[in-house]
Amino acid sequence: MRKAERATLLLERLDEFYPNPPIPLDHQDEFTLLVAVLLSAQCTDKKVNEITPALFEVAGTPLRMQALGEDGILQIIRPLGLSKQKAKALAGLSKILVDQHDSQVPRSFEELEALPGVGHKTASVVMSQAFDVPAFPVDTHIHRLAQRWGLSSGKSVVQTENDLKKLFPESSWNRLHLQIIFYGREHCTARGCDGTRCGLCQELYPKRRKAVVWKKP
Repeated sequence: MRKAERATLLLERLDEFYPNPPIPLDHQDEFTLLVAVLLSAQCTDKKVNEITPALFEVAGTPLRMQALGEDGILQIIRPLGLSKQKAKALAGLSKILVDQHDSQVPRSFEELEALPGVGHKTASVVMSQAFDVPAFPVDTHIHRLAQRWGLSSGKSVVQTENDLKKLFPESSWNRLHLQIIFYGREHCTARGCDGTRCGLCQELYPKRRKAVVWKKP
């Protein structure tokens, strides 16, 4: 099966598995989504969803987050990994949103990536999930499955993103990146599948017998 044929099959199968994939991070608007995505770095979505209700209750807007301050933010998000850096970033980006963007989350990659703690992946998630702009955020699940499915050599997250964008139609990106994440969590996990066990790996590579060694970015 050629790469393009694998891509077509994956679109069909993932639409069957997850026809309407939900956004896994709980949020109320663009700002709370931005905060939740920033907090999810090196942390599970489940853990973030446990912490954010208390944070959003007292700091659900840029102005209130700025007023809470770095120390106040840290007290709430301390159970999360990298909590000190994240608290500093949230305090800083909230001030910038208030001072420079009229308390609104900017709608461009350039302005988002200029905010403290916001890299390309975080900006891509916000652009795709908050503003419906085509983007293909690549997390560890997508990076792993792109290798197992022969869609990218996976030498870097940037390369994986570019390879996937070339393979799949732009209209599918926002839905597809969520579908791959859910499939990677539920079926083609890091330890539960080695490229030969889950249903899609077997369908894509019926003759594969050796495990696929995953190269982390």
